[in-house]
Amino acid sequence: MPDVMSLAGDERRDLADFLATLTPEQWERRSLCADWTVREVVVHVVSYEELGPRGTVARLVRGRFSLDRTNPIGVRAGADASPAEVLDHLREHLRPRGITAAFRGRIALTDGLIHHQDIRRALDLPREVPAERLLVTLPFALRALALPSRRDARGLRLVATDLDWTHGKGPEVRGTGEALLMAIAGRRAALTDLDGPGAPLLARRVAARLA
Repeated sequence: MPDVMSLAGDERRDLADFLATLTPEQWERRSLCADWTVREVVVHVVSYEELGPRGTVARLVRGRFSLDRTNPIGVRAGADASPAEVLDHLREHLRPRGITAAFRGRIALTDGLIHHQDIRRALDLPREVPAERLLVTLPFALRALALPSRRDARGLRLVATDLDWTHGKGPEVRGTGEALLMAIAGRRAALTDLDGPGAPLLARRVAARLA
């Protein structure tokens, strides 16, 4: 079994090193994640780290147990932080703790990897995601309650063209592991990187949910 906590820390470290190369203008660009800027996405990635169990429950209560309402609370708490402060905060929390450390770090790895790509895709600055991280993240993303992946991928066979990974039965949807991950995470921008007879159905499901 891979050391997922270490993989999650490596992903955060790679994100921090990448963010250190961005200009002030790039920090304020829109990401692929809803209405958040690059800076706001990074604030979100480590917004639960210092809460502890009681603080996490209190935030969930404030958000009425909906992540769509709860996650923005943490982002608003960092609204006044500069890019340098946000980056320092990320570097102080390379090892996940609290709720992001759940499932042996799979929440942190999945959330961090998807949001890293939310930033890179929006800035048109791609990278090659390490295979071992995708091989952990893809199956977990298909079980994650916070993602629409299980519903969107129902009745489809997902086939990674660059990894030894497949999932499901039905019309095939083919693409890189990264593109499949971003598509089942509901990122419309990744759909054009997929092909196969099942790709149009997946695209329709994602579009219908985002309409």
